Amino acid sequence: MARGLILSSPTLTATTCLLAPFSKTPPKRFNLSLGFRLLSSACCFSVSSSPSQCSIDMSKYTEAFSRRMAMAGLKPHHRIALGVSGGPDSMALCVLTAGWKTAGANTFTTENGGFIDGLLAIIVDHGLRAESKEEANLVSHRVAKMGIRCEIACCDWPSGRPKRGQLQEAAREMRYQIFHEVCAQHRIGVLLIAHHADDQAELFILRLSRNSGVLGLAGMPFTSQIFPIYTHSNREFQANQGILLVRPLLEFSKEDMYKICQGGNEDWVEDPTNQSPLYARNRIRMVLNNLSSTAFKSELQAMISACRITRTYVDQIGYSLIREAVVIMDHGYAVIDLQILCPLKIEDICLMKFLSLVLQFVSQRQRQIRGSALKLLMDYIRSFPCKNSITAAGCYLCPDPGSKGSRVLVCCCSDDCALPLKMEFFEPHSYKQRGHCVADELKKIIEDKNSYANHLVPDASDVHFLDVNPELVLTEAKRLNIISESTYNSILMLQKQETTRFRSKTEAISDSGSKRGVEIVTPIGKSLLPGKFCYFMDRFILTWKLNNKIDKDALSDLVDHDMDLSEEGRSFCCTSCVHNKVPEVRHMIESDWLYLAELSKYPLSKILPQHEVISVNGTKQIMDRAAPGLYCASVSAKQALRLLKSIPVAARRSLPVLINQQGQLLSIPSVNFKHCPCLMVHVEFKPKMPLGGGHTLFI
Repeated sequence: MARGLILSSPTLTATTCLLAPFSKTPPKRFNLSLGFRLLSSACCFSVSSSPSQCSIDMSKYTEAFSRRMAMAGLKPHHRIALGVSGGPDSMALCVLTAGWKTAGANTFTTENGGFIDGLLAIIVDHGLRAESKEEANLVSHRVAKMGIRCEIACCDWPSGRPKRGQLQEAAREMRYQIFHEVCAQHRIGVLLIAHHADDQAELFILRLSRNSGVLGLAGMPFTSQIFPIYTHSNREFQANQGILLVRPLLEFSKEDMYKICQGGNEDWVEDPTNQSPLYARNRIRMVLNNLSSTAFKSELQAMISACRITRTYVDQIGYSLIREAVVIMDHGYAVIDLQILCPLKIEDICLMKFLSLVLQFVSQRQRQIRGSALKLLMDYIRSFPCKNSITAAGCYLCPDPGSKGSRVLVCCCSDDCALPLKMEFFEPHSYKQRGHCVADELKKIIEDKNSYANHLVPDASDVHFLDVNPELVLTEAKRLNIISESTYNSILMLQKQETTRFRSKTEAISDSGSKRGVEIVTPIGKSLLPGKFCYFMDRFILTWKLNNKIDKDALSDLVDHDMDLSEEGRSFCCTSCVHNKVPEVRHMIESDWLYLAELSKYPLSKILPQHEVISVNGTKQIMDRAAPGLYCASVSAKQALRLLKSIPVAARRSLPVLINQQGQLLSIPSVNFKHCPCLMVHVEFKPKMPLGGGHTLFI
């Protein structure tokens, strides 16, 4: 790749070699003196605006920005983070946010080091280029001069640098994970991102070439609540509310970004890799720049707007169906009432959205459900009453026993799907108290946003594309005169070009992948230290400790038996438990039920001094009938069996259990079973992602 100075502004497209002298007078829009800083290796360069040579009316931008922030439920006193790269988009976001935060208020304080209160810029150094650290420091210096506190976060790539074809996606996932972590550390619940209208146009063409339907063509939401996907252990657990991601610049164009930077007299950096045709977004951007007529841009945005209206309507129907027809049980499964749902009377697109939301919640998978899995689900729900069971998208669906197929259970798959166990371990801090203020503030912001958005929900008569085949969305838009014949042909040309490239790339990846074979992951248990928290399958929070004495609840169950319940008699520890050992966590399996049944059927008698019990892993355990541990285990097993009978078999398989290092069952905390009366285990159903996927607004 040529190492040159590339200015990708709307009025300057020439490339000037860094090693050659500047022989031309720079255009008025930029002040390209040798005084600006050139970064090493010239992979990225700095551009200085020249306020003396141009006059930018900032009032229209500041007013539009304030209006969009109000729509998002945001007020200047709220604590806000900014995702900043140093490019014209994020620097424009800094300009507008700083002005909005400080308008009519004294928000610069000595205690805050002269920075604007409640505003933090997060700069992610991906570490993929040698000069990235120097670039991050340059951007941090510029943003700090605007009165915005900065934090540079560096990416860690434990598996090595991502491959070229996966680079952009991997960098994005890492970037948003870092955004989550930094926001949690600073007790910030809102993150602003600088996506704009031109980004939406690029995404529209990209998704059109991937055969996305109208919901995907709606592009990026104005606001959305996103949730972390942690993969590393030993993190300090925060009260999980996700963060509210806001894109307040979606009304603005790329040209507006440059004007805002110039109006604010702020410099920015440009990355020449944005000109590389190796990436689909870059290719689309270049072609869209050539199709820059006012009519084309206006019609393309009108097309996207129509898709967004449809998406807003479908989302509202999906949320409404969830409120009316879905019950979430404390043991982590959902019950869909098909009699209330009346699936035969709902548009396919709304029913698909509803099913996706329910299954994403139960499985705690944040990726959309598409293709054959969605078709399988639709066929299953339409076959009312349901008589069979299916597995799809990480969930197991079956008729609710006794409902004659009028209700469907949706349970998280476990061993039947050979899914690897996902567990995260956290330090023993109070997760109920941490982040409490952030959660309250975020809740109020979302309430204010919803009160505004409720007035903007479209009527069904204003919604297009509800029953349109995804392949015919463009054709329908042309029929409705949303786009002209000329714009239709231009979009179609772009779609065909990118579809061809995408298919050839997919085939190449498929061929190379078929040679490597498939890696099978077997679920195994993982150790949990006492007092630490375990997030089990993104659904249950689990912790345990060991007491020196039997607790009062266990004593009440044993009071009717001939036992020594004095203070001295209660001071013991079951040798089969976790004394000086670390238990493991796994999901419940069928043999756990059989073990409880066998353990519960032995009479609590002292006639025989010892008895043999078969443990889960098939080993024999000799237990002293006079020991309090056996009485407790037997009584606890009987009570647990009664509770388990009320839980569907499919739902039991996703419950967390504790076992010792020999595989013996120690506790099923969801039904209060524990083998030892000294073992204290607490479990709470607390899914990371809420039902409905969090708060989203496309208007």
